[in-house]
Amino acid sequence: MPFRSVVLALLLSAASLPAGPTYRDALDLYKAQKYPEARLAFQQLAADEPGNPKYRYFLGMVALRRNDYDEAISQLEQATVMAPDNSDYFAELGSAYGSAARKAGMLSQISLAKKCRLALEKAVELNPDSLDARNGLISFYRQAPGFLGGGMPKAYVQAEEIRKRDPVRGALILGQLYAGERRFDEAFAVALDHVQLQPESYLAHYTMGRLAAESGQRLEAGEKHLHHCLALAPAPNEPPHAAVHWRLGNIAERRRESAAARTAYETALKLDPNFKQAAASLAKLK
Repeated sequence: MPFRSVVLALLLSAASLPAGPTYRDALDLYKAQKYPEARLAFQQLAADEPGNPKYRYFLGMVALRRNDYDEAISQLEQATVMAPDNSDYFAELGSAYGSAARKAGMLSQISLAKKCRLALEKAVELNPDSLDARNGLISFYRQAPGFLGGGMPKAYVQAEEIRKRDPVRGALILGQLYAGERRFDEAFAVALDHVQLQPESYLAHYTMGRLAAESGQRLEAGEKHLHHCLALAPAPNEPPHAAVHWRLGNIAERRRESAAARTAYETALKLDPNFKQAAASLAKLK
């Protein structure tokens, strides 16, 4: 076969090979939660462009989804080295360090916790408007001891910074902090602010009911807010109506109204037979 014909044959053969995945292909797989396929696609892209940080970022995110924290940290560390000004990369790296710390032994836990704090603080430094990074810092400050840089005063500072940028989200987070310390008067005040900001907010009314159930205070008002929830539709990431009935049962128990509590818990379980808290509450009544 003449040389020209050989070259033409090789070119035609190469043209017939299937094309590798594009970034859009890989991203679509990731968004569709097809993580094994997304991982393979991003691995191929990373092999073709080893200096592209976004491929390392998504390989880290896929690793987080399968709880492979060592791999997630490795990939996300590479992403932050390649893109040292990207706040999102540092925020997710902090999350990976934090997740790994919860599974690690004591010595490794200390090292990972420090890295978690530093990564999250770097994320906020790079982008002060990153509410997810600030919320990650709140979780860290709440849980970590002082010698690792934790502490509730720092958590409250971050909550207030979030509230400056997003009054509703900040109010919810601040209320959770108050409730966690059993500062219920302040928690109720923040929740009422949320109701006033968004009178038809499902989550605002649910929060009022939850606080009443947890604290034993303002039971009548809490019950009214929960009944208002039942007239609204929860968003996919909000507590469902089954949770509302469970909280109504909690309030009924606070009033020593066992029959009403039982009815509420049974209703919750009819709506969600796998609702463990409602099943446990009902079992305690029997």
